[in-house]
Amino acid sequence: MKVSSRWFMFLCIWLNSLYVIAQDNGGNDITLMGSLQSDILIPQKDEKIGTKEYGEWALTNTYAEVALMSRYTDAGIRLEYLEYPLPGFEKDFKGWGIASLYARLHLKKIEATIGNFYEQFGSGFILRTYEDRNLGIDNSLLGVRVVAEPFKGVTIKVLTGFQRHYWSLNCALISGSDMELNLDQWLRALQNNNIHLILGASYVNKHEGNEDVFVDATHKLNLPHYVNAFDLRARLQHGGWSIFAEYAQKSQDPSFDNDYIYRNGHVAMLSASYSKKGMSILLQAKRSDNMSFRSNRSMTGTSSFINHLPAFTTNHTYMLAALYPYATQPDGEWAYQTELGYNFKRHTPLGGRYGTNVKMNFSHIHSIDKDIKGGATKGSDGYNSAFWKWGDKTYYQDFNVQIEKKLSNSFRLNLMYMNQFYNKTVVEGEGGMIHSDIFIAEGKYKFSNKITWRGEAQYLATADDEGDWMFGLLELSVMPCWMFTIADEYNCGETKTHYYSGFATFNKGVHRIQLGYRRTRAGYNCAGGICRYVPASKGIMVSYNYNF
Repeated sequence: MKVSSRWFMFLCIWLNSLYVIAQDNGGNDITLMGSLQSDILIPQKDEKIGTKEYGEWALTNTYAEVALMSRYTDAGIRLEYLEYPLPGFEKDFKGWGIASLYARLHLKKIEATIGNFYEQFGSGFILRTYEDRNLGIDNSLLGVRVVAEPFKGVTIKVLTGFQRHYWSLNCALISGSDMELNLDQWLRALQNNNIHLILGASYVNKHEGNEDVFVDATHKLNLPHYVNAFDLRARLQHGGWSIFAEYAQKSQDPSFDNDYIYRNGHVAMLSASYSKKGMSILLQAKRSDNMSFRSNRSMTGTSSFINHLPAFTTNHTYMLAALYPYATQPDGEWAYQTELGYNFKRHTPLGGRYGTNVKMNFSHIHSIDKDIKGGATKGSDGYNSAFWKWGDKTYYQDFNVQIEKKLSNSFRLNLMYMNQFYNKTVVEGEGGMIHSDIFIAEGKYKFSNKITWRGEAQYLATADDEGDWMFGLLELSVMPCWMFTIADEYNCGETKTHYYSGFATFNKGVHRIQLGYRRTRAGYNCAGGICRYVPASKGIMVSYNYNF
């Protein structure tokens, strides 16, 4: 929503009215909260890394939020200024105005929201709306949501609205409901045996208008106006054991993502874990098939997704471990993940004086089998797919071992080895399979209660793509306010290019300001299987955060 002066004045009056109402109803329990985030780049041209030339001397993504909370009512507004956005945000994010506006009433057993809201049913297989500014995602719904707890152990959610698409709304109406039953709050036998059992069920409906999509010059598709999705799930916990199962299904939803075929979508997941002091284990498996679910059937990119399919891969934070991140393939995949964590106790051969933490993770993602008869053309049923049968492509594989070891009262060392297979053709469109070995060492030394030094040394070895990479980082923390960081990511294979950065950060109370200089390579920024392409950039960076 773009802001006019008259509309902004109305909003100020509206928020002030809610403030007065809250005073009348709640007495002295009124809280005013807010935040300001502004990231600024003063860009510089760099032909070697292929930076874009900008007409503005500075680019910024700025967000301002204000929320008023009282005993029975909440209200909030978020303004965004991206008229001259940071690299990678130019095409759709450019503009400024009101990004979110809501009012909420919350009583003892019911909560009602009107305006923009975020929601997730289960694991998000059929509904997940959220905001992630790094990924450039804000797919909130504008409408009404009601959450009720009519009985002990029962939670019901009902909602309807239109999904945000940058500075507009998609035309499809999204409606849904969700119910969770916490059975151990009803059954004494479960309570007596320390067993927790939660059952859940969800339903989402998309109502979208007609659209002209042609199979050929004379035949137009009869597109469904209603798409229905269902989700069932169960979680069982006893002691250190936890088992979670979920299944979702979507009716025929011809879209750009599946080349407008008429095939139902499915996703099934099973997760089991066990933990006790000093040990944990996780086993997960997921199969998805044709589960792209958007509020606009013809959209592409990361926007307009109603649902979310989590990637069963480690969300790496080290620079080179995250150089080739995986993006979930909604057209179908088999995904597996297992993780083992173990703490070798102190004063044992492997634990030493301070103990040793070891974590191993393995993830593998493969294509599903597709039996295409007559060709998966527009308007057809697409293909058949046997549930247990794999396809012929490996999408991603990652085996990594991490060791955390305290060597003295002042020094801690982390080591990591990672073996990775990344199908760049599947994830990015071209590039083939990339096989890499990654070695990482991180050390942290505490000089005193106020001064801490941290360093990273990383090496990625591969005969594919652009060849080997090196990365080094030094960070000095001076408590309670200062942090200084210098880093360099260097391609020692094909391009022989340095991507360097240096930052100084100051924290004081509710204020945080960072000033630095950075040269950034082009690549993908990913989290949870969702990725956004970020072009190369170079220049002075200023970031300011304020919370009250």
